[in-house]
Amino acid sequence: MEFETVIGLEVHAQMKTKSKIFCGCSTEFGAPPNTQTCPVCLGMPGSLPVLNRQVVENGIKLALAVDATINQENRFARKNYFYPDLPKGYQISQFEKPIAEHGRLEIEVNGAKKTIGITRAHMEEDAGKLIHDEREPKSYVDLNRTGTPLLEIVSEPDLRSPEEAAAYLKQLHAIVRCLDICDGNMQEGSFRCDANISLRPRGQEKFGTRTELKNMNSFRNVQMALEYEERRQRDVLLDGGKVTQATLLWNPDTGRTEEMRGKEEAHDYRYFPDPDLVPVVIDEAWIEQMRRSLPELPKQRRLRFIEQLGLPEEAAAILTASRELADYFEQVCASFGNAKKAANFICTELLREYAPEQIGECKVQASQLAALLAMEEKGTISGKIAKTVFAEMLASGTDPEQIVKEKGLVQMSDEGELLAAVQAVVAANPEQVQQYREGKTKVMGFLVGQLMKQTKGKANPQLANKLLLEALQ
Repeated sequence: MEFETVIGLEVHAQMKTKSKIFCGCSTEFGAPPNTQTCPVCLGMPGSLPVLNRQVVENGIKLALAVDATINQENRFARKNYFYPDLPKGYQISQFEKPIAEHGRLEIEVNGAKKTIGITRAHMEEDAGKLIHDEREPKSYVDLNRTGTPLLEIVSEPDLRSPEEAAAYLKQLHAIVRCLDICDGNMQEGSFRCDANISLRPRGQEKFGTRTELKNMNSFRNVQMALEYEERRQRDVLLDGGKVTQATLLWNPDTGRTEEMRGKEEAHDYRYFPDPDLVPVVIDEAWIEQMRRSLPELPKQRRLRFIEQLGLPEEAAAILTASRELADYFEQVCASFGNAKKAANFICTELLREYAPEQIGECKVQASQLAALLAMEEKGTISGKIAKTVFAEMLASGTDPEQIVKEKGLVQMSDEGELLAAVQAVVAANPEQVQQYREGKTKVMGFLVGQLMKQTKGKANPQLANKLLLEALQ
């Protein structure tokens, strides 16, 4: 029997705000436990929440970026459940009237483009954090994160493979970071994903029984967890069993999912409107103000790089994976006009050392990389030497001109000097020279290598090849 996989994702993006959603406590990561709390985020009797305006503006920006409908009147609800890190006994979220609904996001997997529906995006507060003591049967509660503002973004069950799920997640991650509404740090939990997955016989309309996967803190872990659960559910169904609806934890150490608890439904949370918060009213003027503040989105920038700069689709997609990387690339192009050459060097050399979102940590400024590429294009240094210089720049942040001068790396372009090196190589390798003259032209690669060794990699490649060919013929 053939099965079709059905996947839906729930993403929690922590809003990039200085204070929490309903109080003035700091949202800074890494503070000592329970030092960033107050009566409001701890739910003390008599305390009243006050909504952070920036959270609403972030929600509007996200809605505009994914072509969602903005509910101009939306309101908060109480989501009731007990957990040790939820001091109020309920979470303030949105239920019937979220800030945004009916959005869409385009992804591309293996050259095929597909539009994924976004059911809704709603504002809510985060819960605290449990810290488990591995030496004793104890758990500690850190409530610093309680009340941190979140946007929960729920996709339609339109994803049909773990690869599509990873592609969707990467696109959404790029958007929230481009909008500067979330730092996207998955390791710190700023961008978290829960995945619902089920299998059904191919051709059947009714969905199968789903499981929910949690504890996935990287794109790779999301894809691996979904691939494992896809295999597990298929094996259960092929053996004649039934999939049990449950919440599962992904264990990256074992590469397996582990059952956490039975899966709750919406009615289990007994949602009702929060009596302490009035409805949020968003008028057209506010929406238009947010629309004007939007930056160029990754999709728009990718198309511009392809159409105006002539970049291949793959390179354009890589360079727009983060706003920082795209900005860096454009700064290089502003000083060095060859966009294709700049794109190739960044994609192959720079991204070998840094992830797209880590470009801000790179010691090599865009102007310095532009200067290095200009030196190579002018023939001052060879492509091989450019990579050597770049490695030094990454380590020290020194200008390329200074490195080339101090280490004597200027490319050898004097014809007389190069001819002497060619003659030395020809004289030292009579056997290979004879093989070339007998028609075994593949030996040319060996002789070029010997010439570069003779000149310590500084020979002008075009001139060196020309002189070597003349000597051999």
